[in-house]
Amino acid sequence: MELLTIGAFARAARLTQKALRLYDELGLLPPAAVHAESGYRLYHPAQLDRARLIARLRRIGMPLADIRTVCGLDPGTAAEAVTAYWRQVTADTTARARLAALLVQDLSGKATTMSDPTPAITLRRAAGCDTGAVRDSNEDAAYAGDRLLAVADGMRGPGGAAASAAAIDALKPLELTDAPAADLLTMLAGAVADAHRAVRDAGTADHQPVTTLTALLRHGSRLALVHVGDSRAYLLRGGDLFRLTQDHTWVQTQVDQGRIDPATAATHPRRALLVRALGAGDDVEADLALRTALPGDRYLLCSDGLSAVVDQAALRTTLAGPDTPARTVRRLIDLAHTHGAPDNIACVVADVVAV
Repeated sequence: MELLTIGAFARAARLTQKALRLYDELGLLPPAAVHAESGYRLYHPAQLDRARLIARLRRIGMPLADIRTVCGLDPGTAAEAVTAYWRQVTADTTARARLAALLVQDLSGKATTMSDPTPAITLRRAAGCDTGAVRDSNEDAAYAGDRLLAVADGMRGPGGAAASAAAIDALKPLELTDAPAADLLTMLAGAVADAHRAVRDAGTADHQPVTTLTALLRHGSRLALVHVGDSRAYLLRGGDLFRLTQDHTWVQTQVDQGRIDPATAATHPRRALLVRALGAGDDVEADLALRTALPGDRYLLCSDGLSAVVDQAALRTTLAGPDTPARTVRRLIDLAHTHGAPDNIACVVADVVAV
């Protein structure tokens, strides 16, 4: 069968030539041949199905790294992967819609607070830290209060422990603040900026400690999430486990750009190299999000001492068990030890309970 020029193939696939060149560079859709003299890319008509699938996945906003994975699956498994992806998009969009509604109401001056139709809730929670099986000191920190949940992973020598503790201490005063839900993210952003300066100012010419920080601050049934680094937050809801944070690592940027696949990233020698951390640089950019907690939810916050060695399926199985938060924290730490526990481990487990 005759090969198609890149222009003809682009029209048939409803893709641009620029997109096809990018997919070729990333190894996602290489041409069937390249003309020896002109260098023109030539495509086989049989490649149209894959090209059209890529186009449809891009139209729903799926990242290129995820598209690479989906294209390698059989149709049934691919359908499940798309369903899981869209479920997460829907959850994120719902959270953003609530945040937008709060912002509009605040800016319009129609009310100082937003009515909350969800039941009154409380948190049953527990926190735990463990040195692990290899390290001789602990630089992680974990905290579980009535309104604040937080983990931090300090690093770069002896100042790491002080850095992680300082990051969480900067957030603790927020537990005592009775502010509208619309102000939670602003307060968190300010506290994180203060923590960043405190950690940075504790450095010397020879040593600059840094730390990650992942935290949830509750006001009623609203949860404000702040995240810097590669500690993680997960939500178990309805039996499904959702990851709420994106790692701020060099490897994750390569995955997002489609340069390496997630499987390679998991064992990459530079997987722990952070591109964002408290204490590093003049300013810090934190991810912020507002969520609504529902009775029956279970949240996990953890350092990479857990998430880097225990896969998400095992985390889901453990979190879905009947144990209390305290026993679940212990089980998660034990699970990390069964996988060698090469790093410090910090985790917080919190159950949302109606009152």
